[in-house]
Order: sequence, then structure tokens, then C-alpha cells
Amino acid sequence: MAFAAMLAVAPVPALAQGQQAPEVKGTPSTYTQDEIVREAGDFFGDVSKGLADAVHSVFERYGEPNAYIKGEEASGAFVLGLRYGQGELVMKSGPRQRVYWQGPSAGWDFGGNASKVFTLVYNLPNGDAIYQRFPGVEGSAYLIGGIGVNYQQRDDVVLAPMRAGAGLRLGAAVGYLKYTKSREWLPF
Repeated sequence: MAFAAMLAVAPVPALAQGQQAPEVKGTPSTYTQDEIVREAGDFFGDVSKGLADAVHSVFERYGEPNAYIKGEEASGAFVLGLRYGQGELVMKSGPRQRVYWQGPSAGWDFGGNASKVFTLVYNLPNGDAIYQRFPGVEGSAYLIGGIGVNYQQRDDVVLAPMRAGAGLRLGAAVGYLKYTKSREWLPF
């Protein structure tokens, strides 16, 4: 009890000198959670609780991303599926570039949807490193609208697409997305 009383009366050096504790921010090469929530909210049109929860969940798992992709896509499946999309890769270090993606999937997956996609990108050394195949597993169940997150990984680079869209879709599938510099119609 006496020890607690001494602590309560003892001045804290930083506060006694009028200094404040430094604010924790992302490094100059990564985005903070607040920056991503703001960017994704602007892109999707609002910051819903579902969006904030999705961003928080990805940050808890992987930390701060060094890039993001914002774009749109369309997909459809009847056991075998196809997905096509396009967007803009935005690196925290400044460069922006166009990116396209397409890919097949297979599984218990039925329906179709059109989505806005905001993808958090981790450990991307440079913009050109995005142009490769990223395998992933996806599950979806929504009518009319919803937001979902899945993960794709190739070596150290991790992608976390967050999709909000409209359509009728139910299922789970495995597949990959191939990111390219120009639009390709063959998904392979």
C-alpha cells in the first residue's frame, strides 16, 4: 500500500518536463490500421462495422501492409469457377500501377457475383513482384451483399482481398489468381 502511494505521488520524468509519449504510427513503408480503414471506407463508400472488423482481423494476423490494391471483379461458378478483375496497386513508398487478375477455381461453389475488392498486400518488395500466381482457398455465403476476406500467399508475399459485392453465391473452392500487367482472357 505504501509503495502504491509513493508511485502515485512520484513525478513521471517525461510528464514533469511537459513531454508527451510519442504516437505509435506505421513505418514510412507500411500503412497503419487507421489509414487502411479510411482508404477502404472511401473506396467502399462508407466505414461499416463489418469493414472495420475485417481490417482489424487482418491486422491482428499479419500486421501493417506495405501496399494495397483497390479494384473490381466479377466471378461465377458451377463447381468450376472463373474470376476476372482489375484495379490499381498502391505502394506505401509511392508508386501506383495498373493490375489485372484472373483465375480458375474448383470446389463446391455455385452462383455469381460482382464485387469491389480492396486487397491488403504484405511483404511486396516492389510493384513488379505482384505479377505472379497466388494460390488460395475461398468460402462465400451471401445473398445480395456482404463483405468477406480470404488469404492468398506466394513465398513471403501475402494478399488479403476484402470483397463487398452483390450477387447470389454459396460455396467453398480452391484455386489461384494470376496477377498480370494487361488483361488476359485465359485464366491459366
